[in-house]
Amino acid sequence: MFFDEKAVILPTASQVVTEDGTVLGKLYTENRDYVTIEQIPDHVEAAFLALEDQRFYSHAGISFPSVARAVYRDILAMSKVEGGSTITQQLAKNLFLVNDKTWMRKTKEIMASIHLERNYSKKNILELYLNEVYFAHGIYGVGTAANYYFGKNIEELTIEEGALLAGMVKAPNTYSPYIDIEKAKQRRDIALQQMADFETISTEEMLSLQAKNVKVKPQEEDREPWLDDYFAHVLEEVETVYGLSRDALKRGGYTIEVYMDPMMQKMAYEIMQQDQYFPSESGEVDGAFVLMEQNTGYLKALIAGRQFELNKVNHLHVPKQPGSVMKPIAVYGPAMELEAFQPYDYLSDQDIDYNGYRVQNADRAFSGEVTMYEAIVQSKNAPAVWTLDQIGISYSKSILEKMNMMVEDNGLAIALGGLEHGVTPLQVTESYRTFIHNGEWLEPRSIQSITDRNGEKLSVVEQKTNQVFNPQVAWNMLRMLEATVDKGTAQAGDFNGALAGKTGSTEHPLVAGEVKDAWFAGVTPQYVVTAWMGFSQISEQNYLTTGSEAPTKLTKAILTEIDKQIGLESNFNVPQNINDLEDPIELPTISDVTGSFKFGGFSIFKGKLYWTASDDKRVIYRIYEQRDGEDPLIGEVEGEGQFTIDQISVFNSGNYYVVPYNRLTGKEGERSNITSITFDF
Repeated sequence: MFFDEKAVILPTASQVVTEDGTVLGKLYTENRDYVTIEQIPDHVEAAFLALEDQRFYSHAGISFPSVARAVYRDILAMSKVEGGSTITQQLAKNLFLVNDKTWMRKTKEIMASIHLERNYSKKNILELYLNEVYFAHGIYGVGTAANYYFGKNIEELTIEEGALLAGMVKAPNTYSPYIDIEKAKQRRDIALQQMADFETISTEEMLSLQAKNVKVKPQEEDREPWLDDYFAHVLEEVETVYGLSRDALKRGGYTIEVYMDPMMQKMAYEIMQQDQYFPSESGEVDGAFVLMEQNTGYLKALIAGRQFELNKVNHLHVPKQPGSVMKPIAVYGPAMELEAFQPYDYLSDQDIDYNGYRVQNADRAFSGEVTMYEAIVQSKNAPAVWTLDQIGISYSKSILEKMNMMVEDNGLAIALGGLEHGVTPLQVTESYRTFIHNGEWLEPRSIQSITDRNGEKLSVVEQKTNQVFNPQVAWNMLRMLEATVDKGTAQAGDFNGALAGKTGSTEHPLVAGEVKDAWFAGVTPQYVVTAWMGFSQISEQNYLTTGSEAPTKLTKAILTEIDKQIGLESNFNVPQNINDLEDPIELPTISDVTGSFKFGGFSIFKGKLYWTASDDKRVIYRIYEQRDGEDPLIGEVEGEGQFTIDQISVFNSGNYYVVPYNRLTGKEGERSNITSITFDF
């Protein structure tokens, strides 16, 4: 039997839309937005009936005189040559017999029509017909045609607009107003005449409507290119998270509402078109950008490439060498979580041979030791590798796994982002969210809801979450990354709001001393951002002429424009039950210590030491007396430039010096000049 009931379920386009109604894109085998008979105005229905089948509600689905003529001519020709058809017959032919070219086709059409009439109501048949009919330019169904030709929902169509659509059915490519507007008007006017003859409208109304010019919506040559990147990611998420294939979307009529912010998406796209932010030797440099709402994990803007097209390379999903953006998530965050090191603990900054693996700092110099704070702000390589060696590679990888980074590498190069397969900009964004959200990793989402063609919402798939770092560790890291933006490697560019972040770059494999990939990953109080720039194809000509300052400037430019629109916060607020990380203490060099005698009463002499104190009142000053052997500590003061020595002998006053002490690091600075006590008259 040739009746396939699945054919009655018309392929319906799925569309991706934002909350404000912006359509990102559609996916379909036939571009059809299905509408119900209740949505279709009576006058639109009447126009189609007037032209195509005036007896639709009274006949049994078949026009026997026209069938007899068609069968007779088919038999003479032994092939299909002609046939007058009811709406039911037209629907039966298009649903069940689209590829049937045999001379028995008309008989089958009659049988299929009887099948439809017996199993479906007239309203059902008319609804199917009005959704199935073709309107040229790849448009199927009156709902889609209403939007395509007039920019309206089907419910808003006027009488003359409905008549124009009805007039197109006989030969859509001939009567399309975009192909021949005069023929379209002539055909529309015939439809209006038929409606008057059918007494759907009056003669006066017909004449008034026929006098009107045909007005259709101007067709844009190209859709907005800034929508494609986000649309592509949504299709990926639909499949991986909800299990809906592309084929299911093409037929299923799903409406997918997403979290994209059109303003942010368009702004990011437009700024990424500006060559000033993409310095390269060949001019072929590409980029990607992610902006995620930190509190919810909702993806607000996604740029997959500067000239991204669907089914092309999507840099959001292509793993890349991350460079130094790995240091906070693979080394220093895990080290603090393990309680092995704290921000002001000292790390080794030396040239060390790790069984043949050695690293250099960017400036080719070593300091001996630096605090973790300094190592992050200055993006030093040697301390990162040393720290990873101390905490263990397996432990570091276990932390990365909690953030959806399954690193196969087993070498210390992990500390510097030297990964065989790399990580994606989306993965980097997810991981940096931990620092602004109390150490919690959250799976990002672009999809708010999915509604099927029947108006039923699919069950929401919950976002995965992991507690990666304790809140204090996360906050300490955020403050160090904030300092990196303020006075470290991420200073490039301008942005007035609160921003913390880390840069990263990788060496070019073919051109010594040049950069292949450059990154900036960061957080604001509201958003997590990642910018990457590099190349789809590596060659001796494809390299960046600057390093990570380029994506840093790019990110700050995008944030600045967003700030103008919505106002981004200017400060990070310390969470409850968290101790804020103090700024570093810079120890002064003291070279002006002097001393004098003072009378202390009852003929007791006291000594007094003076020096210039630092503006930082947190500096502690330790006072030592110089003696043979070990010099004893005789006292200390905090934030002051003077110290009193009790009960000093005028005959042997001694020699003294001052040493500044950093209570954050537990380290002393350089000792001052040595002074003795003299009478002060």
